[in-house]
Amino acid sequence: MGRKMLSDEVIPLIADRFWALSEPTRLLLLRALMQRELTVKELVVHTGLGQANVSKHLQVLFAMGFVRRRKDGLFVHYTIADRQISKLYDLMCARLALPATAETEAHTEVER
Repeated sequence: MGRKMLSDEVIPLIADRFWALSEPTRLLLLRALMQRELTVKELVVHTGLGQANVSKHLQVLFAMGFVRRRKDGLFVHYTIADRQISKLYDLMCARLALPATAETEAHTEVER
């Protein structure tokens, strides 16, 4: 797969998405949502975080397009927005699973 040249206008939008993913709490929420659709209350139980904290981070994930939400009476259900989000998560996990020697070689290549 070839790399696409990014316009100057798109770079800040991509940076915003990486910023959203830089928070460990948001990654915990995404991991939980990759299993199934969950309500805020279920995410609170699943993560052990407070409701206000979960809601705040879900708002960021929603604003960045990582999750979708569906209102059902008093409950709001959250789910991963699309398969690409799961692929991105899996890609990073696979990258971290590489042996240390492969990672060292990759860093050496970047430095050259």
